[in-house]
Amino acid sequence: MKKLLILSLSLLTFAATPLTGYGKGISLDSCRNMALRNNKTIRMAEEGIRSAGYEKKAAFAGYLPGIDFTGGYMYNQQQIELLGEDAKLPTMSFDPATQTFKYNILTTPDGSPILDPSTGSYIPTEVAVIPKEAMQFDTHNVFAGAFTLTQPIFMGGMIKAMNDITKYAEKAAIALKNNAVQDVIYGVDQAYWLVVSLKSKQRLADSFVALVDSLNYNVNALLEEGIATRADQLNVQVKLNEAKIAQTKVNNGLTLARMALAQVCGLPVNSDMYLADEDSESIAATPAPQTESMEDVYANRADLEILRQGINVLGSREKLAMGMMLPKIAAVGMYSFSNPNVNHGFEKKFGGGFSVGATITIPIWHWGQHYNHYRATKATTNAQRLLLEDMEEKVSLQVSQARFSYSEAIKTYEMTLSNMDAADENLRCAQLGYREGVLTTDDVIAAQTAWLSANSEKIDAEIGIRLCDVYLSKVLGTLQ
Repeated sequence: MKKLLILSLSLLTFAATPLTGYGKGISLDSCRNMALRNNKTIRMAEEGIRSAGYEKKAAFAGYLPGIDFTGGYMYNQQQIELLGEDAKLPTMSFDPATQTFKYNILTTPDGSPILDPSTGSYIPTEVAVIPKEAMQFDTHNVFAGAFTLTQPIFMGGMIKAMNDITKYAEKAAIALKNNAVQDVIYGVDQAYWLVVSLKSKQRLADSFVALVDSLNYNVNALLEEGIATRADQLNVQVKLNEAKIAQTKVNNGLTLARMALAQVCGLPVNSDMYLADEDSESIAATPAPQTESMEDVYANRADLEILRQGINVLGSREKLAMGMMLPKIAAVGMYSFSNPNVNHGFEKKFGGGFSVGATITIPIWHWGQHYNHYRATKATTNAQRLLLEDMEEKVSLQVSQARFSYSEAIKTYEMTLSNMDAADENLRCAQLGYREGVLTTDDVIAAQTAWLSANSEKIDAEIGIRLCDVYLSKVLGTLQ
């Protein structure tokens, strides 16, 4: 029966163990990787990079010839009739005497031409008749089309400017993603170390409850012996209740912190996450101080890189606006066809032919439209440069503040270690003095409170070092 009870307790213990990490716990790097895989902001940034790549390919196509097809159909109510009636054209005969052609016109016996009194023109003796029907063309249904090839030769630098814009836009998209990655990592680190901090405070709260409960037990025993007073008992019970309330708050805060970390990692908020560092006795770290120069900081900061690429884009927009004021030259080749066609007379079938040529467009006068647009883009570029300078100044101040905060966190941690030793010794002396009868319960409670405060400050200082270190890496642009 005893063996069966032990086996049942073992199975229950295994079932209650979090499956995540199999007892090893989830490391900080694992939380970062999960957050990076599941974060929608980063995924949107990746789509932005993909879009910029497509735009870059589209801009490069501007250097290559374009082939287009244009087709159309038109129904006309009337057909084309070039003659309103039969045309009568005068004829000519060859005169051997003069070796020239002369019109065949009516003349008098003496050879003088006779004029028509009604029209005032000469009267022909022979005419060539063109029937009216011969100059009628059926154009009720007209089909036409053309294949056109256009090769840009000189577009005022606009094609190169567009290629530069898309190239800089792609770099800006990459910098935007890097900036989002650093923000996500920083958020994960904050949530991770908050869980670790609250776990440590949970252990501290449990220890404090046990400490006050032990004092409560001793006071009750002394009260039965008539050594302690009822006031001592009530005072300790109030302190015990306060310790239990603080314990409940820490437990609730730890649960909410785990939910927040799971949400940041892209997991369901009710995920049972056991962290690798949450049971560590010491979580403080003192990495080597980071001494990057400000030039390196400016080069590493993703947000400044976004501004720099934005300046490059605006500079290319200036060239684009300048290109609007320059001539454009292109070579054109075309194969056009129609039905009916007039290649060999008027035929009711498809016919066409090739043609090649060149086009040139020279802007002459647009009332300053293009020039003012160029000046506007130039002013925008200057404003962006000033914004970059302002951001660099703010980054310099931010780096200085982060370094001071990191140094302060190190000093605070060292002082909390000293306070811990003093608080432990003070509590030991208070407990000993109470047992010897030279100190009161108020003295012991004060020592316990000081011990709790010293331990809590030590935990905050340990977490503070971690957070200051990751924040310093973020502002230096070295957060990987």
